[in-house]
Amino acid sequence: MAPPLFHRILIANRGEVAVRVARACDTLGITPVFAVSEADRAAPYTRDREIVVLGPGRAAHSYLDVERVVQAAVQSRCSALHPGWGFLSENPLLATLCAQHGVTFIGPPPQVTQLMGSKTRAKAAMRAAGMNVIPGSLGVLSGIEDAKRVAAEIGFPVLFKAENGGGGRGMRIARAADQVETAYTEAQAEARAAFGGDRVFLERLIEDGRHVEIQIFADRYGHAVHLGERDCTVQRNHQKLIEESPSPAIDNDLRVATCTAAARAAARVGYVGAGTMELLLDPDPSGHVLRFMELNCRLQVEHTVSEERTGKDLVIAQIEVAAGRPLAWTQDTITMSGHVIECRINAEDPSANFAPAPGTVTAWQPPSGPGIRVDTHVEAGYVVPPFYDSLLAKVIVKGADRADAIERMLGALGAFHVAGVPTTIPMHLAILRSEAFRTGRYDTRSIPGWGFQRPHGGERALPRKARDRPLAVFALRGQVPKLKPSPSARTGTAYTARAARCRPDR
Repeated sequence: MAPPLFHRILIANRGEVAVRVARACDTLGITPVFAVSEADRAAPYTRDREIVVLGPGRAAHSYLDVERVVQAAVQSRCSALHPGWGFLSENPLLATLCAQHGVTFIGPPPQVTQLMGSKTRAKAAMRAAGMNVIPGSLGVLSGIEDAKRVAAEIGFPVLFKAENGGGGRGMRIARAADQVETAYTEAQAEARAAFGGDRVFLERLIEDGRHVEIQIFADRYGHAVHLGERDCTVQRNHQKLIEESPSPAIDNDLRVATCTAAARAAARVGYVGAGTMELLLDPDPSGHVLRFMELNCRLQVEHTVSEERTGKDLVIAQIEVAAGRPLAWTQDTITMSGHVIECRINAEDPSANFAPAPGTVTAWQPPSGPGIRVDTHVEAGYVVPPFYDSLLAKVIVKGADRADAIERMLGALGAFHVAGVPTTIPMHLAILRSEAFRTGRYDTRSIPGWGFQRPHGGERALPRKARDRPLAVFALRGQVPKLKPSPSARTGTAYTARAARCRPDR
């Protein structure tokens, strides 16, 4: 007999992902409870729902407070917690505290998240599991002389990276031997300021590559599968703008070999749940190679692309696997069809250097029709808070092939009416109409059709950057003792960098 599912799940996130998880809970007959900040307590998606108010609007005092999040799950009688993406989703301390207080964390085990939080340890584990990795130092650099030696061995240009960093911080480029010392010391300084540690490593810089990722899924019994790849090359400052599947940049032999290797590697490291293997397509003259960069231990914004290509519900699968059920799919039961494209619609002004645009959405009419999916938490009258990632919606279309999908997306975006705040829709239209995007002739250095170009000469790598009352409202009660992690939960360093700041999903 299959293990029972949970009765109540705390959704420790906000916006579109909170709505997405709640939809899966409703399908399974599970009561979702929303953990919200004061800024989100009157958001449309909380209407007629149970909520727990974590604290003030700023994420550091609400969504990023590990102890208050777990306390919210305990007090609202939730037996499981879904972290969504961003915020605390890759924080091993959250998973550890959940286990200590009898709450199931819907995600991978904390030891796996901590392993993958260390970039050098993650690369070593993936190399041992048979994945190709980007050439570079085998571990953290011991000093400037070590940096000079490794850089000379692998060849220039090279990229220095913070060991426990993210979001583009702690990254510097050296294009020649006389730039190594400056790049190394600057990367250390920024890593120290951003993450509290100055451990850095280096890799060969691949400037004309493509960003490709593989959706993997595993259960606690050692079964792992992949759901194909997604091309996420169209980015700005390490923030993804458009995702599609299949990738127009790789052939089927490379696709099958790398996806198979990714699923095998996930099983080997003991991964559980949904995860994404991030890779860079290295256009080596001897043959293109997909090289491992990192494993994101969570659900991704763009999981919808894989759902539409395969017809599988990843969030329902997350919940079932977390409850102890074996994965319902084997690799031969996963079939992929058509071409899928997703555009992220953000409250930003692309013509003003992508300035965030908090404010009131005065009109909201998303597109609909065959082959069109819109995931959102917004409706007319919604107030976009200034504290969080500016994602308003995702438009996902499926076509018979890539050309058909592009035309469907152009039609969908053309029919999307938003007023009150500027959005990235005009930028998406320009990209989709561009010859570079249509022909697939672009790489990570530019946004096709938009005129944005990454600098090639600088040493610094670009950084990322009240309605109806709900059915029930819980406040964190003062008489409940504040949760404290055990000494064992404090070991390691991976979670400190992850929890330090609100990192939007890339």
